[in-house]
Amino acid sequence: MEILCFVVGSLQTNCYVVVSEKKNAFIVDPGDEAVAIRSRCGRRKVRPCFIVNTHGHIDHIKADAELALPVYVHAADSAMLRDPAQNPMAAFFGSFAPVSPSRELAEGDRIELDELAFEVWHTPGHTPGGICLSGHGVLFSGDTLFCDGIGRTDFPGANPQEMRASLRRLAAAGDDVVVYPGHGPKTTIGREFHGRTSADRADSR
Repeated sequence: MEILCFVVGSLQTNCYVVVSEKKNAFIVDPGDEAVAIRSRCGRRKVRPCFIVNTHGHIDHIKADAELALPVYVHAADSAMLRDPAQNPMAAFFGSFAPVSPSRELAEGDRIELDELAFEVWHTPGHTPGGICLSGHGVLFSGDTLFCDGIGRTDFPGANPQEMRASLRRLAAAGDDVVVYPGHGPKTTIGREFHGRTSADRADSR
C-alpha cells in the first residue's frame, strides 16, 4: 500500500490517495483542486476508482463532482453532498456541484480494493455521519482527530457528547496505529491519547 497526500483548498485539507499494489486507488476527501489531483495521479500512473468522504463538509467534498467517480459517504451526511443548502459550511466557503452518493456507508462496512481492506468506523461528533477508516495499521480520521487536536463541535450538526464517545473509541485503537487526519501532519494514537511516541515504547521494552 502507498499513501499519497495532497494538501488542497483554502482550508488546507489533506486529500489522500490510497494506492494498491496494482496501482488502483481510492481517494479520501478530495476537498478541492480536482485538476491537480487528477494530474498528480496521472504522473504516478495511479488509477483512481472511487472516493470516500470522511464527512460532508465542503472542504472535504468540493472536488467530488469534477472527479466524476463513485462517491461513498456515511448515510447521515449524504444530504450534505446532495444539496448545498443542507451543507452548513457552504454558507462560509461557497457552493459546490452536488453529487448523489453511489454508496451510503454504515458502521462496520468494509472498503475494499485489490489487497486493500478498511473497516468503516462511525465516529460522529464533528458531523452526524463522520467516519474513520481503519486498516493496515493506519487510521484515516477525517476531522475527528488531529495531531494535537480534535474536530470542532460548535458547527450545526455537531455534538460534543458524541465526539467524546468517538474519541474514547479511537483511544483504544492501539498506540502504534498511524493517524492520517483531515488537516495537519500525521500522528499516532499513542501520541495523541497516551503521550507515548515510538521511541518511548521502544525504551520501555
